[in-house]
Amino acid sequence: MKGFYRVCAGAGVVAVLLFVLANWVLLRSPETTSGSPYRVEIHRLALVIEEQGLGAVDLSNCEYVTGVTEIQADEAGFSGTDSDYLLREIHGALYRFDYTQSPVGADSGVIVIINSILAAMCAVVAGVLVWVRRKILHPFEQLSEMPEKLAKGNLTVPLKESKNRFFGRFVWGMDMLRAVMERQKKREYELQREKNTLLLSLSHDMKTPLSAIKLYAAALSKDLYTDKNKQHEIAERLNARADEMENYVVQLIQASEQDFFALEVQEGAFYLSALMERICADYAEKLALLQTEFAVAAVANCLLCGDFDRSVEVLQNILENAVKYGDGKHIHIGFGEEDDCVLIGVENSGCTLPNTELPHIFDRFWRGSNAGTVPGSGLGLAICRHLMHKMNGEVFAEVREGNMTVTAVFCKA
Repeated sequence: MKGFYRVCAGAGVVAVLLFVLANWVLLRSPETTSGSPYRVEIHRLALVIEEQGLGAVDLSNCEYVTGVTEIQADEAGFSGTDSDYLLREIHGALYRFDYTQSPVGADSGVIVIINSILAAMCAVVAGVLVWVRRKILHPFEQLSEMPEKLAKGNLTVPLKESKNRFFGRFVWGMDMLRAVMERQKKREYELQREKNTLLLSLSHDMKTPLSAIKLYAAALSKDLYTDKNKQHEIAERLNARADEMENYVVQLIQASEQDFFALEVQEGAFYLSALMERICADYAEKLALLQTEFAVAAVANCLLCGDFDRSVEVLQNILENAVKYGDGKHIHIGFGEEDDCVLIGVENSGCTLPNTELPHIFDRFWRGSNAGTVPGSGLGLAICRHLMHKMNGEVFAEVREGNMTVTAVFCKA
């Protein structure tokens, strides 16, 4: 806010300088200007005096000459007025012509007009600055603490609604972000509690088969069971206990997957054109900076089923993979239709993934042999598949002639 006040102070100084400069220009001596129109009037009046005498002089039509008097020779250097004057000798008599450099009354009128215009401009600028301070900077100053509060985990206090047309949507978006983060925080606590409960329960349940396995293994190692039938029975029991342990491990893996893929999807409908406009807005400039050819095929608009934001996330993940693992020459988006479904395919050049690894690219934490030093977690395509299944869609990939195409299948509404 101090910077804004400095701007206001600078604007005030500039306004004062403009006032001073304008008045100085208007009031400075005009002798340096070209032309002397007052001399024309003096010459005309001198001809009138020469022909008709001083009594015939009429100053009502004069703009510059303010007075004509006959003076004595010893009064030639006397100035009884503030105006300039010239002396002319006519028929042996000396006449004094008083004049001004500009038309009578013109200076004051122009100065008043110019100063009025400058004052009005300064008033408008001051009004705009006050309006900006009140309607934009002050509300923004109140919102500036919100990101810090969110970062510190203060998610319980909602933002006050505002009718400000500049920040109304921003406030609404920030409050929605706060609400989403609060729900995620509560869900995280619930999942953590459920996970701890599950781990405690499974660890307790696993003690019994584990103890039995250890007991049977110790008995076998000491040759306590010499009968072949008894040994076979013990082997069967060991196998049953191992199956119990495997079942517990499967439960742990399932619980981990449910925890990781706790992604909410809101069923709805959206237009294909809106989805592609969003994707093009996000990636056209980025790919242009990377000097990657980016082309989107023409397609007839239609209504799709699913969550718009999650659909954007799916295509973004696919495009990010195309950027990271392609050669950067081109990325094309094509379309197709099949059985009331729309297929959106993202093709990138420079695919070096072996065909034998293609079935695994949608597995969690799996990364292909072509990943090299490219950073990544191996989760992007796994999340895409999970989201598409939740929206009753599908995603698959294929490699043709060195180009990889990842296709998302959306159901029509």
